[in-house]
Amino acid sequence: MLRTIFNIYHLGIKELRTLLRDKIMLFLIIHSFSFAIYISATASSTELHNAPIAFVDEDRSMLSQKIMDAFYKPRFLPPKTISYNEMDKGMDAGVYTFVVVIPSHFERDILKSIKTEIQLNIDATRMTQAGIGAGYIQQIIAQEVGAFLKAPSQKPEISLAVNYQYNPNLESSWFGSINEVISNIMTLSILLSGAALMREREHGTIEHLLVMPLSAVEIMLAKVWSMGLVILLGIVLSLKIVVETILQVPLSGSMPLFLFSSFLVLFSTSSIGIFMGSVTKSMPQLGMMFILVILPLLMLSGGVTPYESMPMSLQYLMSLSPTSHYINVAQAILFRGAGFEIIWKDLVAIFFIGLFFFLFSLLVFKKSLKSQS
Repeated sequence: MLRTIFNIYHLGIKELRTLLRDKIMLFLIIHSFSFAIYISATASSTELHNAPIAFVDEDRSMLSQKIMDAFYKPRFLPPKTISYNEMDKGMDAGVYTFVVVIPSHFERDILKSIKTEIQLNIDATRMTQAGIGAGYIQQIIAQEVGAFLKAPSQKPEISLAVNYQYNPNLESSWFGSINEVISNIMTLSILLSGAALMREREHGTIEHLLVMPLSAVEIMLAKVWSMGLVILLGIVLSLKIVVETILQVPLSGSMPLFLFSSFLVLFSTSSIGIFMGSVTKSMPQLGMMFILVILPLLMLSGGVTPYESMPMSLQYLMSLSPTSHYINVAQAILFRGAGFEIIWKDLVAIFFIGLFFFLFSLLVFKKSLKSQS
């Protein structure tokens, strides 16, 4: 038993030393847990920010001017006044996302309670801004018209007191940064373990291991704990430095509980990586298989699309994946501050699914070693 632990430890140290000499892989790890998280959190935004808007003001009234003055930064750029003939040209060129056409006699018709319409043209190729901006524009115009008429806003008999939990200002960077960390954990754990095995094949060191008194279990566990340690270190540094310090995202839950959950899923995903390294013959083949495996895992595990929005057949299928349970656990801990009593079922599922993947990968890895010997 002691000899087995000794072998696993020293094989893991060998994996870490080999990784330190691989400058490209080292750069990928550092980039994934630093710049990639910052870029993902700040570059893509679900809020309306500096949207270009223009007005075709055919009324030239006090009310139309008040409406235009109501659009300002940070949600909208200062509005431009254009002619009707310039509207299509500007939208075709992508200069304006929104163009509002205020018809002639608009103020007069409003004062006389005559039904009138304002035309809103939207560049729907900018899908996120288009969907959010239409609602903002409608609300702003309605408020300005109501204030102009000095009419009290009509409220329903039942009013909703909206309370946003866990992200009160709806900051997309909070959600984006945490999800990027989760995605990187799954991506790198599969890639590092698979690449470590493929690197030994290409360098010829796998033959050296075969002539040593080592078992396949020892070789696999060494790769799992060494690559897992690298990922866990990256998790701690990214959450503490990039997410909490630079992006100012508060983490609600327990860091030790999140690291324990990450360790469990790393056991599964590292086994998947070793399986991929066992059935492929070269690094390009590993890369192609990695793409085929990682894209469905990332897109269908609940991080991109809510799990409940998928067809039932996909939900049943993805319930067999450890990443689906891990995303539930990670979001519950980091977003909602959930404790062990809430997530223990998902943790049990991750453990048993990981055990299955490990045993299955072990059988494939043993067969691969026998074919080489």
